[in-house]
Amino acid sequence: MFASLLVRSSDASAENWAEKMFSVQSHDFRMVGRGAKSEYRFQFTNPFDQDVHIASVRTSCGCTTPKISNRTIAPRQTGEITAELNTDSFIGQKSATVTVVFDRPSYAEVKLNVSGYIRTDITFDPPEMNFGEFRSGETPEREVTITHVGNPNWEITDVRSHCRELKVRLLSVEKNSREVKYRMSVRVDGPIAEGDLRERITLVSNDANFPTTEMLLFGKIQSLVSVSPATVSLGDLSANQTKEQRLIVRSDEEFEVKNVLCEDPRIEFEVGTGKKKIHFIKMRFRGDGSAESISQQVKVVTDLPDSGITSCLVTGRVR
Repeated sequence: MFASLLVRSSDASAENWAEKMFSVQSHDFRMVGRGAKSEYRFQFTNPFDQDVHIASVRTSCGCTTPKISNRTIAPRQTGEITAELNTDSFIGQKSATVTVVFDRPSYAEVKLNVSGYIRTDITFDPPEMNFGEFRSGETPEREVTITHVGNPNWEITDVRSHCRELKVRLLSVEKNSREVKYRMSVRVDGPIAEGDLRERITLVSNDANFPTTEMLLFGKIQSLVSVSPATVSLGDLSANQTKEQRLIVRSDEEFEVKNVLCEDPRIEFEVGTGKKKIHFIKMRFRGDGSAESISQQVKVVTDLPDSGITSCLVTGRVR
């Protein structure tokens, strides 16, 4: 029904349906160093009962490069548009409008705005702090050299982060008549939620005109145990249909599956016993006559310590 409403709606109304998928439509990078990795992911979720498709994406300024994670977003799934500020090629205050064009289920455009100030007096080596892949509970550490040119009295007075699991240390400082160099260490200290690590560190200096500079951190935290597929689409189902799907649960250590949790009583599970590194779980949808569509989180509980729980999303349309 929603699709037919979209087709008959005016252009303004059509744009409105797409904008509602985005919780954030603008981002300010604030102050960033020359050559520093600076990107932001605009995430959106498809709340409709049909696929959403991105036809194209364009930018109003070469200072920003947009990227599409996946063009077709299934119902209840999440997509993202990444906007990268080209700090290698541009300097000063920059802003751009990234236009996302949708062609299904009907035509719509969403405008995403980015801005930032690219400094020429500060550089980072390496240009991005990438922790790579690591497990929750591990404590990887990375170093970066921060160079300021032009003022030998420049100082970093504070370092701030919204992530309390990140511990920052200034290791050394070198000064001469032309530049100031700091070596800085950042360590992940303590368990952190699995998924993408994307945090921002703010350097506070004694520069009255430009007191703060932003630096991005990247990484991916792996779970001790994982389930695949991460998203299970059961497709179109009749109200009394039965359909099965296999889940694969893995870990580098032998483990036992203690329980599988799902709030939808139509979804059942058959779980084996014993400890092993790979478990196969049979998941069965058994229709009970109701036409309620499926969008459920399935949690697999194991006997592994700490991050011993993993989950996947199950979706389906019941008619």
